[in-house]
Amino acid sequence: MNILKTLVGAAALLGSATLALADGHADFKPAVIFDLGGKFDRSFNQASFEGATRFSEEFDVEFREFEIQSDAQREQALRRFAEQGNNPIVVAGFAYGSAMETVAAEFPDTSFAIIDMVVDLPNVRSVVFNEHEGSFLVGMMAAMKSETGKVGFVGGMDIPLIRKFACGYVQGVKAANPDAEVFQNMTGTTGAAWNDPVKGGELAKGQMDQGADVVYHAAGGTGRGVLQAAADAGKLGIGVDSNQNYLHPGNVLTSMLKRVDVAVYNAFKDSMEGNFTAGFSVLGLAEDGVGYAVDENNETLISEDMMKAVEDAKAKIISGDIKVHNYMDDNSCPAS
Repeated sequence: MNILKTLVGAAALLGSATLALADGHADFKPAVIFDLGGKFDRSFNQASFEGATRFSEEFDVEFREFEIQSDAQREQALRRFAEQGNNPIVVAGFAYGSAMETVAAEFPDTSFAIIDMVVDLPNVRSVVFNEHEGSFLVGMMAAMKSETGKVGFVGGMDIPLIRKFACGYVQGVKAANPDAEVFQNMTGTTGAAWNDPVKGGELAKGQMDQGADVVYHAAGGTGRGVLQAAADAGKLGIGVDSNQNYLHPGNVLTSMLKRVDVAVYNAFKDSMEGNFTAGFSVLGLAEDGVGYAVDENNETLISEDMMKAVEDAKAKIISGDIKVHNYMDDNSCPAS
């Protein structure tokens, strides 16, 4: 596969863009724009990158990419890619909502996809996830594995979406152990909260000092600090979005998988095949859009009883026998 890397000036907003040409697909130019924290955050953005990369390798089609450095670049990067004929254009993150509404309306013949936000335009595919369902399952694991009856949660930016993770986690913890205590902290109120591993580590340490022996993060790049702190203390962390079990083998209980990679891959593939559809879609346990990771790095940490209980709960959530409260519906968490 031939890859042409072109560095353009900062004014062009494509300093980190990669443009590659593949035989037979010269007119097909997909693109993905990452959120703050960068494509190698080992979490949400990296899942987006991995989905695009899988598509590229499978179909020998290259994609263009851009890592924003500030909120001001969102709309500019979107517009620049559209002006240069990229199609489809996928953006990773709820914070692109306003920029997408503006730019997608300006380019009605271009297909766009946005993850974690709904934009109601005829050329935009909006993909959201039932993060609360996956968080419920890892919450059960945390409670069953905990020896202290105390577990923790560290979120990134304090927004309803991350509260949705937290609420599902608390419900899962309480389902497995009604007497368990859950400590919760958010990292901040701005985009910087996604990329502050030092602060993440401090918050996790504070929770562990109170007795938590399992800490789940939904904090993007900040979560690297959470997992590091747990490993340093001989405790357990829980990863998010991507499979993060490998970061600290034996000290990551599991990872709550959010298949952002599938959303990006599908947007590219559907567009290439002429099957791209706009509209709103939700990926949950039933659609294999969320889940949990078990591999050689954590399989010894999860007992048969834990697996049986979690798989039973998964089946009941899918069937509707277990209702996991969605914080986004009314901004409350009844299990707290």
